[in-house]
Parts: sequence; structure tokens; C-alpha cells
Amino acid sequence: MKQTPRSLWFILSTVLLCTLLGGLYGRQVEATTGSDESDVKTCLTEFTRIYDVVEQNYADAVDPDKAIYGPSEASLVGAIPGALRSLDPHSNFYDPRAFSRLREDQEGKYYGVGMQIVARPGKLGKLITIVVAPIPGSPAFRAGLRPGDVIAKVNGKSTEGMGTPQVAEMLKGPKGTQVHVTITREGYDEPLEFDITRDEISQSSVDEVFTLKPGIGYLHINKFNENTNDELSEALKSLGQKNLQGLILDLRGNPGGLLQEAVEVSDHFLQKSQLIVSHYGRHSQEKRYYATKGESGDPYPIVILIDRMTASAAEIVTGALQDHDRALVMGQPSFGKGLVQTVFPLSEQTGLALTTARYYTPSGRLIQRDYNNVSLYDYLYRSEDAPSPHTDVRVTDGGREVYGGGGITPDIKYEEPKLPPAQEALLQHNAFFDFSKSYLGAHKTIQKDFQVTDDVLQEFRQFLSKQEIQISDKDFDGNLDFIKTRIRIQLVASIFGETEASRIGVENDQLVQKALGSMPQARDLLAKAKQFIASKSQR
Repeated sequence: MKQTPRSLWFILSTVLLCTLLGGLYGRQVEATTGSDESDVKTCLTEFTRIYDVVEQNYADAVDPDKAIYGPSEASLVGAIPGALRSLDPHSNFYDPRAFSRLREDQEGKYYGVGMQIVARPGKLGKLITIVVAPIPGSPAFRAGLRPGDVIAKVNGKSTEGMGTPQVAEMLKGPKGTQVHVTITREGYDEPLEFDITRDEISQSSVDEVFTLKPGIGYLHINKFNENTNDELSEALKSLGQKNLQGLILDLRGNPGGLLQEAVEVSDHFLQKSQLIVSHYGRHSQEKRYYATKGESGDPYPIVILIDRMTASAAEIVTGALQDHDRALVMGQPSFGKGLVQTVFPLSEQTGLALTTARYYTPSGRLIQRDYNNVSLYDYLYRSEDAPSPHTDVRVTDGGREVYGGGGITPDIKYEEPKLPPAQEALLQHNAFFDFSKSYLGAHKTIQKDFQVTDDVLQEFRQFLSKQEIQISDKDFDGNLDFIKTRIRIQLVASIFGETEASRIGVENDQLVQKALGSMPQARDLLAKAKQFIASKSQR
């Protein structure tokens, strides 16, 4: 019988699986000539036998894709994902769709209309696609799409019942081609029609840059892709780098990305020839990365903000600047990912991200936290429950103690205060997002200097009552500043984009305000770093 490409890939995948298992278990057997090949053959025979029994006798028809890849992109139960999960939490297999998205994330661009969308159950229970936010400057943003718009059709085809990936694929396409989008918007009786010309969508990694107060800059890096270093260079220029008196570098929520970009970002702030990071593994010789350019001009104090979702490449930057006493670190302990994945492209547009090394900060810290005897769910989503073991103690250039094995421990810890019940309830009900749709449905637009007046608050009260979201007068008045800020942020984001709205959020961020107040402490740390560098050069 003629083998199809799918059945060939099934066989190749099975060989890959057996190879992985042989690497895990083969080392426990005394090495003899041909033992690895024998182990793989035995595994392949056993796996094929089991699969044959399942295919012949299972109650329903067996889909080879589900058996090998798993039932979904995020599945952990397919043969290959299951084998990789037995190695560590970060080795991963990418099917064609997931591998394509990985490359888009690394490159920081794709071709489409440029908006975040999500599928949610509609009034009749079927999925509808909602615009979360058009990317500032994108074709969708320029065309006038808004958060809360419901995408009813794409090129005349209904999106009802479709998931987010299906609709996203319909919106993507070659640069310069048009896509016709039909949306429904609250406050409008008839659907709105948009002809949008697709373009290259750059996913900015440096997504917030502005001056907080004279001489003090703020910038947020949301990930490390192929454009991050170039974007940082432009951001520092826009802040007037030569005249900066301080910088707040916000890495909260940054899951990491490309190692080389983390190295180049660190190079901006360190002295030439200072060590940034090193890594090595069983078949990966030690490699050390140094600052090759070094910062230009007089250094300025830096405060880095981190949280429990700061990981990987973002921890490399934080660890390097902390170890060299170049920055004061504030916030929560970071995630703790110190494993390096090498991406191996496979056939049929798939890929394997395999852990090949561990990375170490300049002081010798391994940031990776323990993942043994921990479920994958708890490892990924309950990192705050993991204690930070201080068994691996190192010292910075200036002699301060820093710790390895549990992420980056901030110099100044700051736990976000627990939200009062009234604020929690408003956020859980998406009250501000839904109110912005209602308000703009009635008023159509706002001015850029929009402020929340008593009339707006009265409309919000009426909206809450209509939605049966119960907030007492006492709780409403007691959380007035929070309510005003959230309403303003959401409305400004809807009309003028996330970039304009983010500044309002940052200016009202308690940790950012504490970072501003800690700038003198960061300045003292910088002075000690200068002393260390001077003393080292005199030796």
C-alpha cells in the first residue's frame, strides 16, 4: 500500500519518540556496542504494537495526529509532548501552526490587519469573535476598529462558532491584499463594513516609552524578539539618553525570548568587557557573553521592576545588572527559568525546542528553580507558592549577597496589595471594558484630554445597575479614584490606542511611584559600582 506523507510522518515521529526515550533510559544500561540502536528498535517495536492494538480495538476511530501531537496545540498528552514533559517543563514540540506562531514571535512581525481578538460565548451560546485591542498604528487601528467590536464576517463568511485561531488565519494574508471585515458595534443599528489592506505587523517589544518626570525615563519591554535591541536603541534616543538622570526599566510580565537580544540589551547598560551571562550543557561547551560596546556617556541610576512572570531572557538582563550592581531591582521574585532551549526545525514545518544548556549569571547563579516532584500546572501557574531556597549564595561586584535556584530575588520586595472586594468584583465582571462599549455607543467618541466627570460616573452607576453588578454607595465612593482611572484608561484605549492609555496606567502604578522614590538608592548603588570598576582597573 502506498504510504501517505501523514503516515510517513507518523513513523518518523515514533522514531523521534523512541530516540528521546532511549536517551533517557539507555544510560542506565551498561554500554555495549549497538546498545542504543537496540534500545530504539525495541522501543519502536513496542510502541507500534501498542498503537496497533489501540487502532484496531478502540471504540472510536483513532486520529494519528492526536495520538502523536495531542488533541490541541497546548496539549501535554500526545506521545511526543508527553515524552518531552518527562525531561523538563520547557522542552516542547511544535506542530505546524504552533511552529509558525513561534517564528512570528521570534521575528516580531507577520502580515495581517493587526489586532488582538478573542472568541467568547455569545448570547445564544455560540462563539463570537471580539476585538480586544487593535495594535496602535496597524491597518485595523487606522481603519477605526475598536475594542469590543464583534467580528461578524470576514470576506462575507460568518465567524459564528469559530475559534480564535480560525478567525486569525482568515484575517492574515499577503502584504497589500484586502480583507473585508463586517463588525457589529454597540450603539449602532446596522453592521459596519471595513475594507482593510493587509500590511506587515510589527509586534513591538519595547511597547511603552516616555518621560515620567524631568530627567527620569520609563520603558517597558514585553518580550525579547529579533527587534528588541534596535527598539531599545531608538527608545533611549527618544528619552534623550545623554541627559537622563535615571531610568525605570520595567520587565514585569516579560516571559523572555531570544538569548542574543538579552545580551545586547544588557550591553547598553554595562561597561565594556563585563560578563553578561554564560551557559553550558552535556553536549554544549561553555559559552560566555561579554559586553562588547558598553554604555555610552555617563551612566545613570536604573531601577528594574520584576514580578513572578518575569522569566528567561528577562532574568538574564536583570541578573547581569544586579550582579554588577548596575541596577536596583524591585518587585516580586521572578519566575526562575534558567534553561536554554535550542529550536531544531523538523520536517513538515514542525519544530522541537529542546533544553541543551543551563545559563548562569555573572556571579555564577543558576536561576532555574526546582521542577522535580511538581506538577506542570503548579510549576507554570503557582510559582508564588514555590519557596526561594537561599542555599546558593553568591555576591555582587560590590559584595552584596544574591541568591540562585529560585529566580531573581529583588533588592526591594514589593507585593501588590490585594484588591478590595468592590474592585475585584468590577474587574471580574469586565465592567470597565463593557462600559466603554456602552458609553461610546451613545457618545461615539471622546477628546484626548478626557476626564471622568460626575455625569460620566452617573452613567457608570446606571450601567452597573442595568448589568446587575451590585456595588454599594459606600464601596463606590470608597473606590472613586480607582473607578475614575479605570474608566479613563479604557475609553482612551478605545479611541486613541493602548499606547496613550498605558501612560495613564503607569502614572498611577504604585510600584512605579515607589521606584521613583528609590532613585537615590539606585544612585548610591551606581556610585559603588563605579568604585568597584575603578579599583579593578588599578590592580
